[in-house]
Formats: sequence, C-alpha cells, structure tokens
Amino acid sequence: MSTATTSVPALERGLDVLELLNQVPEGLGISELATRLSLNKNAVFRITHTLTDRNYLERDPVTKRFRLSTRLLSLGLPQVGDVSLVEVALPVMRELRDATRETVQLGIGVGDEGVIIEQVSGLHPLRIAVDIGLRFPLHNNAPGKVILASQSPRERAATLTRIPLTADTSRTLTEPAALQSECTRVLNRGYATDFAEADEGIHCVAAPVTGNEGQLIAVLWVSAPAKRLPKSMFASLGKQVVDSAAQISGGLQP
Repeated sequence: MSTATTSVPALERGLDVLELLNQVPEGLGISELATRLSLNKNAVFRITHTLTDRNYLERDPVTKRFRLSTRLLSLGLPQVGDVSLVEVALPVMRELRDATRETVQLGIGVGDEGVIIEQVSGLHPLRIAVDIGLRFPLHNNAPGKVILASQSPRERAATLTRIPLTADTSRTLTEPAALQSECTRVLNRGYATDFAEADEGIHCVAAPVTGNEGQLIAVLWVSAPAKRLPKSMFASLGKQVVDSAAQISGGLQP
C-alpha cells in the first residue's frame, strides 16, 4: 500500500508544526510557521489553536508566539504498569530535599539535550528554581554528564562531535577528550558533578536512575549555590544522590 493512500494530510501538518517548534525553543508566530512550512495562515491558525486547546502548545500572551508545552514530555515518561516515573520519584525527591535543604531536580535525555521534568524546591530563602521543561546541554552540568556517560563510547564520541561544546564559564570542559575522561570518572564513582561549569556560583551533583537492565531512565540531581555546596561536599552528597536515585530505580521495577 503506498504512502499516498495511507497518509493523513491534516495530521502530517500538525506533526510538522510540532517538529518545527521542537527546533525553535523560543517559539514562532503564525506568520513564521506558515512561511517555514509553506502553509497558508488559515491552516496554521487552525492547527495551532487545536494543539493549544489540547495543551500540546502554549502561546505567549505578549509575543503571540507558540511554543511546545510540557504535555508532550508526559507521553514519553517511563512507566511500569500504572506507576509513572514522576509518581515514584517525587516522595524520594522530597526526602532528599528535606535532608539537604536544597533543590532537587529530575530530568531525562531528549535527543542531544536533557529536559527537566520535575523539581522540588529547596528550603532556603535563596534557592535554585527553573521552569519544568527547561532544556540543558550535555557537556557543562552534572545531569548532562550522566546522560553522556550512559552512552556507549562510540555513541558518546559521535555526540561530542555533533553538539556545541561552549565555554560557559572558565571551568567548562570543551575538549572531547576531556569530556570522555570525565565520563569515565562518572561511571567509576556513580555520580557526576558540576563545579560552576554551566553558571558561575552554582554547583550540582547528579546520579542515574536506571532500569532493570542498567539502562538510563532518568537523572536525579541536587542544585545549590556554591557557597552552600562547596567542592569538599561533593563526595558525601554524591552518596546521598546515588542512594536516592537507586531508590527510585527500585520503585520502577516490576
């Protein structure tokens, strides 16, 4: 049976909108979408408003640009039976937050980036907080390094030649060989660290949440101002995060 006789044009146009917006995190307006997809504005208007009504898109009230919502993330989250990753993780995240008093976050890998899917805010007046759905690179932060380390050496080498290795602070690792060595250290000790490599004054420690065959499902990490999380605390916090990540991993097993 040919593709022409089985395709659904309206569905294909909707998917084209979603795929294009996935490449433009800042969002696009109706005219921009119409131009890039070679569609008329009326068609784009109907598609975007249908997707917005179903909560797959959100529209900035000021710029009028459409962006992907976090609803798409929920469709791909790991689930065992009737138990979802977030449902299992949240109680553990709260316990870790209470023990450390710092912000605890959970993320997954999506393409060549990571995406934050849940967080529990810290208890200090000054604390780290981000929007759910925030994307982060793989080379300059602890959760990104965990995702990189989970890849096979060949896959990791390909990733490191493909992604931009920007120098975001003076401590950011930007050489593929240095990042390969860092991934080896992550695998050996079971956790990754961010020594103000993404943002000045912010440290984090991350550990993998794994499936029953050892495959990476998600990443759990603690983020804090460097003053409250000095490098001397990385090892002790690393053990706490590893233990919490293992608890989540166990909760996902059938």
